[in-house]
Amino acid sequence: MIDLPFYQDLTSTSKVLISLSLMLLTGFLMTRITKIFKLPNVSGYIIGGILIGPYCLKLISVEMVNHMDFVSDIALSFIAFGVGKFFKKEVLKKAGAKVIIITIFEALMATVLVTLSMHFFFKMSWQFSLILGAIASATAPASTMMTIKQYKAKGDFVDVLLQVVALDDIVCLLAFSVATAIATASDGNFHAMDIIKPIGFNLLSIVIGVALAIILRLILNPKRSKENRLILVIMALLSLCAVCSILNVSPLLACMIFSTVYVNITDDTYLFHQIDNFTPPIMLLFFVLSGMKLNMKTLLSVGVIGVSYFLIRIVGKYLGSLLGCILTKQKKEVRYNLGLALIPQAGVAIGLSVLGQRLLPTDLGNLLSTIILASSVLYEFVGPTCAKASLFLSHSIEWEKKKRSEVDVIDEETRANLEKLVQESNEEFKKQQSLENIKPNFTPLDEIKELQISVRLNSKRRHL
Repeated sequence: MIDLPFYQDLTSTSKVLISLSLMLLTGFLMTRITKIFKLPNVSGYIIGGILIGPYCLKLISVEMVNHMDFVSDIALSFIAFGVGKFFKKEVLKKAGAKVIIITIFEALMATVLVTLSMHFFFKMSWQFSLILGAIASATAPASTMMTIKQYKAKGDFVDVLLQVVALDDIVCLLAFSVATAIATASDGNFHAMDIIKPIGFNLLSIVIGVALAIILRLILNPKRSKENRLILVIMALLSLCAVCSILNVSPLLACMIFSTVYVNITDDTYLFHQIDNFTPPIMLLFFVLSGMKLNMKTLLSVGVIGVSYFLIRIVGKYLGSLLGCILTKQKKEVRYNLGLALIPQAGVAIGLSVLGQRLLPTDLGNLLSTIILASSVLYEFVGPTCAKASLFLSHSIEWEKKKRSEVDVIDEETRANLEKLVQESNEEFKKQQSLENIKPNFTPLDEIKELQISVRLNSKRRHL
């Protein structure tokens, strides 16, 4: 912690406020650096948390970090709420059985390969291997979607990719729920109740989420102000998060179902825009906090296990998507390139690692968190590049050169003539003003604009 006399004499409330402000400032400053290198903000937040955390510069103590778990729970609720908005009825109907099969294969193949390799090759416990394997199935849609928007990619490949990315988190959350149920089985034996009980609690939280969505639909009438709408939805989210905490289950699945039901019974997309504007500071605090929990000594000891997880997950995603596409008879462009676009991993995976860390012994929990955080930074580095490559290889982005702009087709001679005309028109305008006191019906600028439009039209005709 900061070793200054005046700081040590502060109250706990003052220390919390200073820590929060320091986390926000660090996250903001790191985005200035990541923007220069065109890196995702998430990577900057995690690196910033590592720097100011108790294992590097020690600006924030371990005790303070341990008292901020509520930030993680709140952030996870908002992350899940944001994911649920993508599961509209139209999207699910359009996805059909083929996309569901591809999603199951690409998600569970990564889970199976990571789980088996961790247990048999690295001799890790089944509890650790199952939880890490379940987290491996998660895919971060943000990087892929931003790449698609940036290059305006279209086609069958993009349609399949967007549907797979949207459904991926459902499979991941279900796999994580089952994995944690098995991992927390008493005395190492898998009894039926050890699995049924957590699944039952998850189903109960889902039912509560559905009920809250219906209630929210009734109370968010058009007469509500936008401020009150935001207050009510946050109240509902925090209530659902509290129920999940009481039941000792992940809030991700319940909050995702909550938003999915709400968006399908109301089609109220504006509410999600309000939440998106509210959550950036919370997401920043969550990822900076995750970085502060990253023990540098543990990071050095991860070594082969961390690198293996990074590579095995990529292999699992690629092979799973390939097998799924072969079974559903997808085109070659989709079959061989889909796996490249499923590499990014960030928000949901980091959130699940926080939950998994609580279920495992301290050493294994720290190892799990370190592997996910370190690999998430690496995935965010290579993910957008791989997604761009998949779009090019699938011909979703055309290779042909971009057409020149209208300004570029005007040659130098035309530019010179325009400049000369401007000068002559200005002189004529000044002369006319000096002779007459009345304002002309049009200015030389209007005439210049007409001439520019005429030149552009002629240039277009030449290209046609």
